[in-house]
Amino acid sequence: MYSVVLADDHPLLLRGLQQSLLAVSDFNVVGAAANGRDALSLIRDLTPDLAVLDVAMPQMSGLDILRALNGERLCPKVIFLTATINGVQIADAITRGAWGILLKEYAPEALLDCLRQVASGEKWLPAELVAKAAEAPHALARNKIELLTAREREITALICGGLSNRTIAQKLGASEGTVGIHLHNIYRKLEITNRTTLAALHIQYMAARDG
Repeated sequence: MYSVVLADDHPLLLRGLQQSLLAVSDFNVVGAAANGRDALSLIRDLTPDLAVLDVAMPQMSGLDILRALNGERLCPKVIFLTATINGVQIADAITRGAWGILLKEYAPEALLDCLRQVASGEKWLPAELVAKAAEAPHALARNKIELLTAREREITALICGGLSNRTIAQKLGASEGTVGIHLHNIYRKLEITNRTTLAALHIQYMAARDG
């Protein structure tokens, strides 16, 4: 059985989520919160397997919680359940390692499918949501990314997959410092300053290249 923390600032929805998970045997709701700060405290105290978070909540957003949890040893698999999410937020969520993104308009069964897939170790990132991160002009992104060397594009793709510098270094058989130098060069060439923007550009590049 997988432990779950839920967080949403709409009481009726939060209660509905709890009831949905009570009806199945493979999930156990160990905590529920109506704001982001309480949700972060519950996650740290209870160390659940999964955290289902709204993106927009009082005190801390779901994305703020994911940022705070990044790098913590017992970080749960975070799933965003949201009414709306824009392309930049999707890119931010993916870059920071979100395991799932789900719209509230989906059927309740979709949440259970998402939870089971993520619990089994597979991400749930619907193509139509990921494509929203590619709403900016594709040609510009393509031109920018093609300024990078093959190694820099490889690192960019791994960053877009939510990997840390340390994990990327292990995958490539390089030092963490070397990855940092590559990342510095990537930022300089693309005239950007953070991983979120890099992920958005990469998604736009992939959409332009494959479209």
